[in-house]
Amino acid sequence: MRRRLLSLIAATGTAGLAVTAAVAGAAHAAPPATTAAAHAAAACTPAQIVGNGGFENGTTPWTSSSGVITTGGGQSAHTGSRFAWLNGYGSTHTDTLSQSVAVPAGCSTATLTVWLHVDTAETTTSTAYDKLTAKLGATTLATYSNLDAGSGYVQRTYDVSAFVGQTATLAFTGTEDSGLQTSFVIDDVALNTSGDGGPTTPPTTPPTTPPADSTRTPASPAYTVNLTSDATGATWNGHESVTFTNASASPLNDVYLRLWDNYHGSCPTTPITVTAVTGGTASALSVGCTAMDVTLPAPLQQGQSGTIGFDLKIAVPSGADRFGRDGAFSFIGNALPVLAIRDAAGWHLDPYTNNGEAFYSLAADFRVTLDHPTSLLVPATGTSVDTPGASGRTVTTATATKVRDFAWAAGAFSKVSGTSPGGVKVNVYAVSGISTSSAQSMLSTSESAVDAHGQRFGAYPYGEVDAVLDNNFWFGGMEYPGFVLDLVDSNALTHELAHQWWYGIVGDDEYNNPWLDEAFADYSTDLAEGKTGTGCWNSVSWASSAEKITNSMAYWDAHSSRYSTVVYGYGKCALHDLRRLIGDSAMTTLLRGYAQGHWYGVSTTAEFKAAAQAATSTDLTSFWTQHRIDG
Repeated sequence: MRRRLLSLIAATGTAGLAVTAAVAGAAHAAPPATTAAAHAAAACTPAQIVGNGGFENGTTPWTSSSGVITTGGGQSAHTGSRFAWLNGYGSTHTDTLSQSVAVPAGCSTATLTVWLHVDTAETTTSTAYDKLTAKLGATTLATYSNLDAGSGYVQRTYDVSAFVGQTATLAFTGTEDSGLQTSFVIDDVALNTSGDGGPTTPPTTPPTTPPADSTRTPASPAYTVNLTSDATGATWNGHESVTFTNASASPLNDVYLRLWDNYHGSCPTTPITVTAVTGGTASALSVGCTAMDVTLPAPLQQGQSGTIGFDLKIAVPSGADRFGRDGAFSFIGNALPVLAIRDAAGWHLDPYTNNGEAFYSLAADFRVTLDHPTSLLVPATGTSVDTPGASGRTVTTATATKVRDFAWAAGAFSKVSGTSPGGVKVNVYAVSGISTSSAQSMLSTSESAVDAHGQRFGAYPYGEVDAVLDNNFWFGGMEYPGFVLDLVDSNALTHELAHQWWYGIVGDDEYNNPWLDEAFADYSTDLAEGKTGTGCWNSVSWASSAEKITNSMAYWDAHSSRYSTVVYGYGKCALHDLRRLIGDSAMTTLLRGYAQGHWYGVSTTAEFKAAAQAATSTDLTSFWTQHRIDG
């Protein structure tokens, strides 16, 4: 989850949104034609390899159309006096700008940055008439258009690590149609290399099953849900059942359902109502009406399975929240009751926290059928198929495997869709008031981010992802498996998509170890955006001796003003510091291996510390102490 404290862009939905595209598509392209054998040194010397990136030294070594590298004329430089101005004629025209770059071998990271300003006379908010394409070799890094127009320069960032050790042509091509000008103005182009070598592609295919775990139970939950909505999509009625297995050597006498969204009601009058329980005997609600104990007919021994079922009613309250209504749009996160976890410490029945998350669950399968008015779209976790229902209604069946939760939304959203270079289908849904250009920008961000994260940690396994946009969200953004809520904010969206790995695929106890998903997601966001975190640990200032990166939500709920600063900020800076200490290659290998070793499983601080220590010959004891990482 990204707090508004960390999402300072209060986007208005107008064109010109700042979009950071962290493109991993280079890994899917044909290799550039020439190998830079001359740069095949084993060690990496960090360098900036674009020649005359600010255009202050004339045209060399650039090759360009006539008049592209210029000064004045109604445009201005980002720095200095010269810049590259493509198009802007208001007539059919193509401009080009290119140079050959040799990316040294021995480095693990290569990041291209470009400062781009787009202005246009086009008035459309939906049609890309004039376009700029950025390519490295045969790989298209990004395409911009008149829909990306804005008042100033925006830095665009691309991960081009797949080109390490190769020579390729960096090229920009602008095309303009027959009327109404669009200008693409480029300045301060840089391609920086760093890191001490190591793999730049993911290791073997990630596991398809969770790691063996006889500690946490009930295991292998499979949920079947059938719900019907009212005319607004804010009230849902139906039935849910869940089958599960006792993975523990200790008998399972009961299970707990977590009815998380009852936090939003006034107990005992709650928005989530469970009645007519079968397969066990239900007790009264506890933990602020967010937990229900169901005693099983007989204890389940290790390896034995059981099923409970119940009728379910969901009433979405007013308010633009992760469970709430913003006018005619409903957001339905954490509304389905899910099984709590029992481990060696007992049942995890921590309270709901509005400051962060307390959602701790095992990977599960969901088949959810949503019967709703055809006028409403229902983006949801998993892969959805629509079939006709009763008159004026549609039945959406969403199927998701090995996910920790299920969320959906309902409303007359606008929708844009695309497919990332890595083959992930991305859908962006927007409430009224968000422009098509903003939605398209967020689509581009999503496609880039999901591939960038997948390249680093293992391919995204869920087929598609839905991003639902509403600039009224007070919390900034919120993650669910295959489904995120967000402002129009490219940084926050890249963060929420990183949660698909850190919380979603690699699970954790979000109440007791929030840093394991928030700090890791923020660190992943920095990597996707080409940020190195240089010097960020130097700004750390602890509020007290009790303050630690690894504190639980119980601590942060009592010290809420420090939660984002420490867990997100100090947490990601600690990971940057760890990378600098053990080396880029070791850190890359560590995180990939750790993600895949915990694929569909659960991460703990102790396990991460052990994995980090195994990745280096340096004793990390003092590192953990200095960075206040306990566990």
